[in-house]
Amino acid sequence: MMEFERWHDFFVLIGTAGATLVALLFVAVSIGVGVLTDGRQAATRAFFSSVVVHFSAIFFVAAIGLVPGHRAPFIATMIGGAAVVGGGVAIFTTVELIRHHWTKYLQDHFGYGLLPVVCYVGMLVSAWMVATDQPEAMDVLAGSLLVLMIINIRNAWDLMLSMVRRHANEKKRR
Repeated sequence: MMEFERWHDFFVLIGTAGATLVALLFVAVSIGVGVLTDGRQAATRAFFSSVVVHFSAIFFVAAIGLVPGHRAPFIATMIGGAAVVGGGVAIFTTVELIRHHWTKYLQDHFGYGLLPVVCYVGMLVSAWMVATDQPEAMDVLAGSLLVLMIINIRNAWDLMLSMVRRHANEKKRR
């Protein structure tokens, strides 16, 4: 049986960070509401929604890790389910970015699409490792969650800068 209790502080820290960053993203979007128009709805959905999903996945997995009386099959299923859903969103975002040419920056293709997919593959591997009682399962899970967090901090920062630039450009045109 995995020793989730030893990872309690990690799960509290990363879960709190994920939930807080989702809330801050909501505040930032509400402030920049004038920049988010119907004409940009699909791009907004692809960029912002994926970041919210990724931060929510971090929070969800952390919350699952804090459930008392851990049972490996349940924990593995929940981590695997989060990985499949999050990975699906990341793949969808990647396809949308390539298909619509919403960004010309390669780092955006990595940040919003490819790197989250890699993190979710790591989470899926960790789910399998939890189910098969592999000792490195928690290390793989922690690494995947941390990298996903760092990538999406970058993505949230990128989104805020984009909103500020658009707002400034629209003011100049007036």
